[in-house]
Amino acid sequence: MRGRLNWLRAAVLGANDGIVSTAGIVVGVAGATSDRGALLVAGSAGLLAGAMSMAAGEYVSVSTQRDSEEALLALEARELREDPEEELAELGGIYVGKGLSEELAREVARQLTAHDALAAHAEAELGLDTQDLTSPWRAALASMAAFTVGALLPLLTILFVPAGIRVAVTVVAVALALALTGWSSARLGHTPAGRAVARNVAGGLLAMAVTYGVGSLLDVEV
Repeated sequence: MRGRLNWLRAAVLGANDGIVSTAGIVVGVAGATSDRGALLVAGSAGLLAGAMSMAAGEYVSVSTQRDSEEALLALEARELREDPEEELAELGGIYVGKGLSEELAREVARQLTAHDALAAHAEAELGLDTQDLTSPWRAALASMAAFTVGALLPLLTILFVPAGIRVAVTVVAVALALALTGWSSARLGHTPAGRAVARNVAGGLLAMAVTYGVGSLLDVEV
């Protein structure tokens, strides 16, 4: 359950990044030119670059975490081979600390060790599931997909809305989407939704205002 919540939270944050970064790009370009081709090129480049960057960053980060998990499991396996009795006593002590009687804790530790010693110690001592270690490739693909979904909203909106109202409609669409991602992240984190939504929307509006202002100063026609 905890792993699923972590993946959902990461997906929401990835989508949020895609919305804000791509909206900033296309609104900034729209401030400089009304040419739809320029908007398509800039928005698509931002989407692809952002998605690849998210995937690469997540892959590197999770690979480092995976390496640490595997190193900890290797160390635990070696300790089990070299001093199984000490490790059994240590596992029993953990369960005593959780409220079991010494006799029951020793029996639980003994049975768990007999079933799968490494899995029992990994879960109790390290908080790791030997059958469900973090996957760098899965994390990278999930981040790429979430970013892409988020980025498509401002890109498609600004491309298919008439030139006269495209910026206004995009700003409204982005604000609503950011309100949704802010609310979702708050719900997943069990925090007050109002502040999360306000921060999210305010940050997105500020990003678009800044990039639109810079684009307006350039004011070019392609």
